[in-house]
Formats: sequence, structure tokens, C-alpha cells
Amino acid sequence: MGTTETTRAGAAWPRLRVDDWAETRDTLHMWLQIVGKVRLAHAPLLNHWWQVALYVTPRGLTTSAVPYGAGAFDIEFDFVDHTLRLRGSDGGARAVALESMPVADFHSRVGRALEELGVPTTIQDHPNEVEPAIPFSADYEHHTYDPRAAHLFWRQLLQAERVLSAFRGEFVGKTSPVHFFWGAMDLACTRFSGRRAPVHPGGAPNCGDWVMVEGYSHELSSCGFWPGGGDEGAFYSYAYPEPPGFADRPVTPSDAFYSRPNGQFLLPYESVRTAPDPDRTLTGFLHSTYAAAADGAGWDRASLETDPERWSDR
Repeated sequence: MGTTETTRAGAAWPRLRVDDWAETRDTLHMWLQIVGKVRLAHAPLLNHWWQVALYVTPRGLTTSAVPYGAGAFDIEFDFVDHTLRLRGSDGGARAVALESMPVADFHSRVGRALEELGVPTTIQDHPNEVEPAIPFSADYEHHTYDPRAAHLFWRQLLQAERVLSAFRGEFVGKTSPVHFFWGAMDLACTRFSGRRAPVHPGGAPNCGDWVMVEGYSHELSSCGFWPGGGDEGAFYSYAYPEPPGFADRPVTPSDAFYSRPNGQFLLPYESVRTAPDPDRTLTGFLHSTYAAAADGAGWDRASLETDPERWSDR
């Protein structure tokens, strides 16, 4: 896929069936975990593990600047040129081609590139939040990379990030960045009421319960997108702790529904993509599901919300 592809308004939200890229998705998931764990190895702890997340860029996903010694480095998945780029603040740079290869080979190449960059790094040698958790260094099962699918997935994230960022701007309480968690492979934005939450019971596969205790230490309403839950992925929204009646509250659009197995509201990506106004459709879902959480739990909405256009007439 060339870099000159037209992104007309009608084509801004790309079509990508999960079944058509499942093997690439699963391989890419492991690659993202490896890079995410490199950031985890060096970045100082932030509340709710925010220091481990990746961020959408105009070309893919990045760690952003990661401190190392007196300098810093970053790693970016470039889904336009299909290259993993590693850069140091001392001017050093390395690259790893994104192409079909076993996870074990990707793990080795990234480790070697970091050594050459002067950032030797040891990471936990198995993924989290998946079952089974094949050690990266021994994973020859996942080896597929379709550049077209990876490019389309990034474009999905680009659109989701744009709308989620506008939604984030309407909240003045504590809120997360719009960031990509490599554990579950989802783009997320989380709002907080300011109150402590009950201790989370944990239970994520191959992930210590203490990880979830930190992630869910405060009452929240979280939304995002992940490449599952629908034919083309799904937008989601959930609350922790879930207030009484949350699952039965009315939300929009009509295609949205509460998934009891997932414990969250879901909106199929294709329902947004094919809507006359995708941005408005997704925004309605974000607003209505947040209201279900905030009203059900008695949040002080008047103090937590704001008008993002408050300075637009200046």
C-alpha cells in the first residue's frame, strides 16, 4: 500500500474484517507487547500503569520518549513504511523491517537493535492478558504480517483517537490520555470520579491480580476501541465498580448493546463506519454510556465536566 492513498471523507473510516487479519493481529499483538515491555522496563511508574501505554502517531504507534540514563529514546511502529524505528537522544538510530517473521525473531531483532542503540534491555519473556502465554523467545506460532491490514488497523486507531480526544476535552476531572494498552490491544480513555474504588478482584489471564488492583484503584468510566467484539472490531464502554442498573440504562445508537460476558457496552465498529455521520454516532455512544456510569454512581458531574468551546469566541 502506497503512502499516497487518498483518504476521502467517505473512506476515512476503513473497513477491516477481524477474520481477514486474525493471524496478523495476533502476531502484531505479541510485537506490541515486546515493545511495550521495553517501555515498562525503563519508565517510572505512573498511576494506573499509564507509563506503559503507546500512543497513536501520524504514522503508527509510539512509546513516546522513554528516559534512559541522562537521555531518552523512543520506539515507533511505522505502519506507512512498515518499519520499527528506534531513536536515541544522542542521535543514534536503528530500524527493524516490519515483515512476516516469528515473534521469536522479532524479539531477538529488537533486543539487538536496543543493544546497538546503547539501551540494553531485559524484559519479561512472556505476554500478559492472553492464553496461552507462549514465551516470546520461543514463539514460532505467530509469524504473519500483512502490511495492508496493519495499515488499515492504524487508520482505525487514527479515527478512534481523534473522536476520543474530543470527548476527553469535555472533562476537567482526572482523566487518562487517549492511549493504547498493549495487554488487551485496545485504545482507551478513562474518566475518574475522584473517589477510591473497591479492591479489584483481578483475574486477567497471565497477569498478576496486583496489576488490576493498581489499574482500578479509583472509580472510573472507561471507553475505547479494540479489534474484537464485532466483525470489524468494536467500541466499548464500562464502569468500575459497575453501578446498579448500569446494564439496563438506555444508550445510543440503537446498535449499541450491553454484553454480559464482557461486562460492558459494545458498539460494532461497522455501525460507526457505515453511519451517515460516524463522528456523531460514536460521540453519542461515548456520551450516553458515560452518563449511564456517572448518573448511576452519583458523580458530581457539574464539577467534573466542562465546555471545550469555552474560549472559542476570543
